[in-house]
Amino acid sequence: MSLERPADRTETVGVTDDGLDYDALADLLGDSVVSRETHLNCEAFVIRPDEVQDVLFALRDEAGFDHCSNVTAQEYEDRFESIYHLKKYADPTQELSVVVPAAKGNPVSESAEPVYRTADWHEREAYDLVGIQYEGHPDMRRILLPETWQGHPMGLDYNQEKPQLVTLESHANPLEDDERDDGSDTMYLNIGPHHPATHGVLHIETVLDGEQVAHVAPDIGYLHRCEEQMAQQGKYRHEIMPYPDRWDYVSAGILNEWAYARTAEDLAGLDVPDYAQVIRTMSAELCRIAAHMLAVGTFALDVYGEFTATFMYAFRDREVVENILEDLTGQRLMFNYLRLGGVAWDLPEPREEFFEKTRDFLDGLPHKLDEYHDLLTSNEIFQLRCVDTGVLDADTAKSYGATGPVARASGVDYDLRRDDPYGYYPELDWDVVTAEEGDNYARVLCRLREVEESARIIDQCVDLLEDWPEDDREIQSNVPRTLRPDEDAEIYRAVEGAKGELGIYIRSDGTDKPARFKIRSPAFSNLQTLPELSVGEYVPDLIASLASLDIVLGEVDR
Repeated sequence: MSLERPADRTETVGVTDDGLDYDALADLLGDSVVSRETHLNCEAFVIRPDEVQDVLFALRDEAGFDHCSNVTAQEYEDRFESIYHLKKYADPTQELSVVVPAAKGNPVSESAEPVYRTADWHEREAYDLVGIQYEGHPDMRRILLPETWQGHPMGLDYNQEKPQLVTLESHANPLEDDERDDGSDTMYLNIGPHHPATHGVLHIETVLDGEQVAHVAPDIGYLHRCEEQMAQQGKYRHEIMPYPDRWDYVSAGILNEWAYARTAEDLAGLDVPDYAQVIRTMSAELCRIAAHMLAVGTFALDVYGEFTATFMYAFRDREVVENILEDLTGQRLMFNYLRLGGVAWDLPEPREEFFEKTRDFLDGLPHKLDEYHDLLTSNEIFQLRCVDTGVLDADTAKSYGATGPVARASGVDYDLRRDDPYGYYPELDWDVVTAEEGDNYARVLCRLREVEESARIIDQCVDLLEDWPEDDREIQSNVPRTLRPDEDAEIYRAVEGAKGELGIYIRSDGTDKPARFKIRSPAFSNLQTLPELSVGEYVPDLIASLASLDIVLGEVDR
């Protein structure tokens, strides 16, 4: 049951020199496989709803699928369905979907939580929004909507015009028996949802044993905006693209847009010109720098109240990046710059001024990063608060589906820009940043080092764009006015967002709108690790650990 990556991939069941052998995987699972489907990103096995754990344990332990990246739930006219999107941290191009149908009148299937801890929140979301029950789940409650909510909003028979009757709940004693100890001083503490120590509207239910954290339960849903439903009501070509900017709304807009663009382009078979790919890559890395600057600045504020220097320095540098992105896109946050098949328009004129402004920022960045290390990482108070606190080991990170700097700081060498290449990344020279310590300090160092790598990528993109022949600057491929992907085509695609794997599942029904649109938020999975980082430590360590996860609730709740 170890989650360590195989030392020799060829010895893993179902893996050959040519990639995955789905027939061998089907043989491994035997009669558990009812039928097979072909999704655009991988094969899918349809299994019985009472054999979920047996199937997933076999796929994890014998076939090496140690990453449950997403869980999609949906309702058809004749059934409900859960899809477990499985990958390998060692090679995410080795994918497999496990489809679990459930009866229309009684949508129940076995929980995957004992196999992948990340399934805890994913299945709660599936129950909350779609209505599927997961037998054996440790906490089968709503996660985004109030417990008093009536119905499941993404079910086919849900009446959106029916008013909700919200009743006052009795205030049960939050100190359950398993959180009591007659020999200790136990206290229940609410942190948030409106509190300076929380990022956005997050409520953390905390139980203290003396001064130590005995139990932590993040309570989300305060910023849920039905992004998936809104995307399902929009047309592929133009009406969905403005929404992704609002998931991680502070810095990562183009990274979010790219997640949708990559998925929809693969679904519709659209090409993207190389010139547009270079622009996408450059602008995405500018967004990554802006996101990491915000993460580092707010982390300093959370950990030792450092507002006057580090926080303002971070926002100073972030503003320079936002100025460059504003020149390129016309916006500072909600860019809406990518288009299916390319980008909205070319670089601003005069191009030389845009390149000079970008290079000035890159030239000054090493000195600015030195300032961060002087002010932050070499600060004695900061080190005392962060070194050896909030430790997350690699196996636990994998079980929770953690990605991005949170996973890489724990030694999980996983980056979709390299491991599942897209854009212009394969043509550029850059490195994936990892660390082994897995503590709060390592997560900050990873982000600062990733800023350096993003700068390397941007510098190479600027070189390419400067020398690109004028008559070959194609910003968009030929995209049909109306996109209608094949009926019942299904796909899951992801990009490397600032916080980790940002993925989207789309099922088409032959119309110009998606039948199902599911967002895989990296912050949603990363936030699940907070109890692992915090139990046994102190409240200040809990706050530092929360800050080190770099969550944005607009992306967590969607």
